[in-house]
Amino acid sequence: MPTALRKDGYRFYFFSHEPNEPPHIHVDKDGATLKAWLDPISLAKASGFRPREINAILGLVAEHRLTLLEAWHEHFGQNN
Repeated sequence: MPTALRKDGYRFYFFSHEPNEPPHIHVDKDGATLKAWLDPISLAKASGFRPREINAILGLVAEHRLTLLEAWHEHFGQNN
């Protein structure tokens, strides 16, 4: 599970066994988890986060989208 970013107590990462899915990021904090698509940025699923926090996380995903996409493509290859 490569970590792409740590910000405000959140861990942004992806699973190495998901190369056939579109680029996305998983986010964890204090037992809560979220999965967000990176292109376009949207919520795939979430558990344990309140709606307001989900919106804040999606804002962080948008702010760091290029870094997250670079990490994704570096790990899985440009064609994924």
